[in-house]
Amino acid sequence: MRMPEINYVREAMPAQDPAERVCNFTEVALGYDKETAVKEAQRCLNCKKAPCKEGCPVEIDIPAFIEMLKKEDFSGAIGKIKEKNNLAAICGRVCPQESQCEKYCVLGKKGDAVAIGRLERFAADYEMQQGTGQVAHPATSSGHKVAIVGSGPSGLTVAADLCQMGHQVTVFEALHTPGGVLVYGIPEFRLPKEIVRREIEGIEKMGVNIRTNMVIGKVYTLDELLNSGYDAIFVGTGAGLPYFMNIPGENLNGVYSSNEFLTRSNLMKAYKFSDYITPIAIGEKVAVIGGGNVAMDSARTALRLGAHEVYIVYRRTEKEMPARWEEVEHAHEEGVQFYFLTSPTAILGNEDGWITGMNCLRYELGEPDSSGRRRPVPIKGSDFLLPVDTVVMAIGQGPNPLVPETTPDMETNRWGNIIADDATGKTTKTAVFAGGDIVTGAATVILAMGAGKKSARAIDEYLKGL
Repeated sequence: MRMPEINYVREAMPAQDPAERVCNFTEVALGYDKETAVKEAQRCLNCKKAPCKEGCPVEIDIPAFIEMLKKEDFSGAIGKIKEKNNLAAICGRVCPQESQCEKYCVLGKKGDAVAIGRLERFAADYEMQQGTGQVAHPATSSGHKVAIVGSGPSGLTVAADLCQMGHQVTVFEALHTPGGVLVYGIPEFRLPKEIVRREIEGIEKMGVNIRTNMVIGKVYTLDELLNSGYDAIFVGTGAGLPYFMNIPGENLNGVYSSNEFLTRSNLMKAYKFSDYITPIAIGEKVAVIGGGNVAMDSARTALRLGAHEVYIVYRRTEKEMPARWEEVEHAHEEGVQFYFLTSPTAILGNEDGWITGMNCLRYELGEPDSSGRRRPVPIKGSDFLLPVDTVVMAIGQGPNPLVPETTPDMETNRWGNIIADDATGKTTKTAVFAGGDIVTGAATVILAMGAGKKSARAIDEYLKGL
C-alpha cells in the first residue's frame, strides 16, 4: 500500500498588510479559517510517541485535539484542549510554540513543524465565534478556601484548576482589571483584550471569585489572609519591577520603563486618543533598549502611537535576540530600525530636562558567557550620537517586592524572587505556594501556567491532608 505523501510546508498565517497595521492597534495575525485549519491539521503524522507533548508545559494532548480538527470536530478539539488549558485563545497567540511543542515535532526535522499554536488558536476562536463554550462543572465542594494573589497566567491557571477540584477560590488582583501581564504588558495588536476578558469570564463562570483593586501586602498580608479563614495561598504576583541601566540621563523627561510605557498604552488605553485621556508623550524618534518580546512590543507600539522613526538598540546580534522570530519579523516589516552590537552609555537632555539624544557605543562579540551567548565586548573609540527624543528601557523586570517584604518568614533569593520548589511551588512558609515570574524571574506566559498547574495539584494534596 502506498504511503500518503508528507507535506513539509505549513499553512501561512493570514495577516494585516504592514502599511495598514502600523496605523492601527487591530490584531496583526488574522487566524486560520476552517479550511486552512483542517488542511494544516492533516499534516500531523499522529506519531505514536508524540514527542510534541513533551514540550507542552500545561500537558495538552496535542495529537488528540489535532486529530479532531482533521475530522472537523471543532467542539471536540477545544474540549480536549480545555481538559488541561483554560486559556487556549491566549496561548494560541502569545506562547513561543517554536521553542516548546513545535520544537519536538517530527516534521520539523525535515521541514516546517505542524503549526500547533495556530491550530490551538483556531479551535478556541471557533468556540468563541459560535458561542458554544461549555463551563466545566467543579467537583463536590471540599469545604476548603484558597486565596490566589495575582490574576496573571499562573494565578488564573491555579484558580481554574483548584475550582474544578472543588475548592472555594478567591483571586486578589491589585489592578482594576484582572489579567496581569496579559492586560498591562501585551499590546492589543498581539493579544486583544476582549479575548482576555472572555477567557477570564469563563473562569469566573466556573465559580472563581475575582476581587480587583486589592493590593495584597497593603490591604491584607498573607498572614492576615491565613488568619481570616483561607487554608492555603498561591502567590503569582509576577515581575513588575522595572530595571534600568544606571547610566547618566535616565531621569530625563521622555525616559520610560517598558512597564510604564506599555501599561499606559495597554491597560490605561492611551492608544484610544478620543476615548481616554491617559497621557503618553511620544517624540518623533524613539529608541527602545533591549532585544526581547517586550522590546518588540514597545517599539511596535511607539510606531502606532505616531513616532516617525523607531530604533531597537541591542548589544548583541539579531541571532542572539531572545524575542520570538515572528515578532522580530513583524517589527522589520513595520519599519522598526535595528542597531545591533550597540548599547547606550548616556542619555542627553536640554536645560528644560527633555531628551535630545543618546550616546552609544558599538560592540563586537567575544567568548560565550554563562547564558551560552557570546559576550559583547566594547570597541574602543566607536562612540556615536543617536538623535532621539524618547527612550524606552526594555532590559527586563524584577519580582514585585510587596508580598515578600510583608512576609518576613517566607524566604527569597538575592534577586528578591520567592524561593519555591520546582515540582510543587511550595515555599518556606507553611500553606503558601508560589509560581510564575515571582519565582523564576520574567519568563513566558505558558511557563507561568505550567507552574500554576503543578502548584494546583500540590495545593490540592496539601488540603486533603488537613
